[in-house]
Amino acid sequence: MSKQMTGAEMVIEALKDQGVDTVFGYPGGAVLPIYDAMFHQNFVKHVLVRHEQGAAHAAEGYARSTGKVGVLLVTSGPGATNAVTGLTDALMDSIPLVCLTGQVPTHLIGSDAFQEADTVGITRHCTKHNYLVRSIEDLPRILHEAFYVARSGRPGPVVVDLPKDVQFALGTYAFQPNIQHKTYQPKLKGDGDKITAMLEMMKQAKRPVFYTGGGVINAGPKASELLRELVKLTNFPITSTLMGLGAYPASGKNWLGMLGMHGTYEANNAMHDCDLMICVGARFDDRITGRLDAFSPGSKRIHIDIDASSINKNVKVDLGIIGDCAYVLEDVVRLWKSEKMKADTAALGDWWKQIDLWRERKSLAFRTSKSVIKPQYAIQRLYELTKGRDTYVTTEVGQHQMWAAQHFHFDEPNRWMTSGGLGTMGYGLPAAVGVQMAHPDALVIDIAGEASILMNIQEMSTAAQYRLPVKIFILNNEYMGMVRQWQELLHGGRYSESYSAALPDFVKLADAYGARGIRCDDPAKLDDAIREMIDTPHAVIFDCLVDKEENCLPMIPSGKAHNEMIMPDFADDMGSVIDEKGRMLV
Repeated sequence: MSKQMTGAEMVIEALKDQGVDTVFGYPGGAVLPIYDAMFHQNFVKHVLVRHEQGAAHAAEGYARSTGKVGVLLVTSGPGATNAVTGLTDALMDSIPLVCLTGQVPTHLIGSDAFQEADTVGITRHCTKHNYLVRSIEDLPRILHEAFYVARSGRPGPVVVDLPKDVQFALGTYAFQPNIQHKTYQPKLKGDGDKITAMLEMMKQAKRPVFYTGGGVINAGPKASELLRELVKLTNFPITSTLMGLGAYPASGKNWLGMLGMHGTYEANNAMHDCDLMICVGARFDDRITGRLDAFSPGSKRIHIDIDASSINKNVKVDLGIIGDCAYVLEDVVRLWKSEKMKADTAALGDWWKQIDLWRERKSLAFRTSKSVIKPQYAIQRLYELTKGRDTYVTTEVGQHQMWAAQHFHFDEPNRWMTSGGLGTMGYGLPAAVGVQMAHPDALVIDIAGEASILMNIQEMSTAAQYRLPVKIFILNNEYMGMVRQWQELLHGGRYSESYSAALPDFVKLADAYGARGIRCDDPAKLDDAIREMIDTPHAVIFDCLVDKEENCLPMIPSGKAHNEMIMPDFADDMGSVIDEKGRMLV
């Protein structure tokens, strides 16, 4: 049904028709008509962030935890440019966003008007697609097309730049539920002959491994279910990228742990020595591959991805299948069962014996202490004390992020929100705000470092305004920890500007924001302090003082292969060694 309305009203109507219930934004002159239209309705809830980067990350957290498109609304000029980091982050990690930006009136574009920026030009390389709306007649189509492009194929961010005169203009609005982009129609079903070839390669493999990524999670719950079924059918080992954690349960017997620079000994060695690598929804980024000429040197490689440009982009593969993970995995599972296919069980048995030998290295084990909290121990205790709860975890970026990936175990998809490709410090708190808005009754924890958390600490005001009980769990080692670690291992211990000087008192800072502040530096008191954090019904900043010099290991140094990992060394240490599951070894 067609309706006469202003451009600003069309924006709100399109959000309703797309099922959007929450928008993260910050008002300014160039979007005031949209804010005025929002004032006259009650369907779409607006969350006032304190910085436009925070709006983008909050929309990412919302999208990643729900599977829906996240939406942000910002003004022209600095409003749009402040959102660029979040848009780039979403592009790198394939998060579906629609970013609505205000723009100066069309007759002023190009005149260096007040708060004018070339938003389309600036965001061309950090979005999946962008639009400058010059006509009210084009607005309804563009708004709905933007959601289609953002969610379809490989998800990503889309910008719609809205001049102020178009927002005021009167036009006809009609919703077309099945609108598509005329030139963008991603391929969902995989090629049948290639899937048959994949099955034959799987049947003949002696040392196979599944290597999975965030694309499995982006493909929806069905893809994760099918992946689990396929692993059970084949008994193949499985590893994952940072972004793919939770697609296969960490408690599953075939789970090797995370792959890559800070992955487990068994996962990285399995990748190096396998004869068949099955990559599902991952992109062979440098943190996974290490030295390309030494990456999985003896394997045949299968790559399933919905993005055709990812196939053979970084690593040459033997078989590339373009399609949505859920559709391709559905065909693989169906054919494997209907053809009554079997893996080479004898060879697979030998492969598992080798993997078990690698597992015995206990690569995530660490030395505990009675006098100082080890960061790995803090994550372990946080995980154990939140088991059984409806828990979502976001992170900032650095050592704490890697320790969280290693020691906080995820059995379900969409529970782990982190900045993978861009590595954006300041991501975690606004992302937690977005997750908490989407899941008001859940336990939402931002695992942070004392340096990263200060990047977007202003979003504590957002948490306070909307009474969001987010928990910020800071592993405070008074360093930019990962920078310090690289300086120690690769730059001769020259700690140039990596010390976090002049840190705030985080307990007092929490109080200033109307939150609860907790500090703990005693391993014996840690459990009770974590329980207090969990049981507090409003926002908490937990300042966990940890060992200042602990390194995040294992680690593949830059330029090295998977079998050249730096491993933990306990030879000269005193105390108990704890493995990745919290069990005492010595």
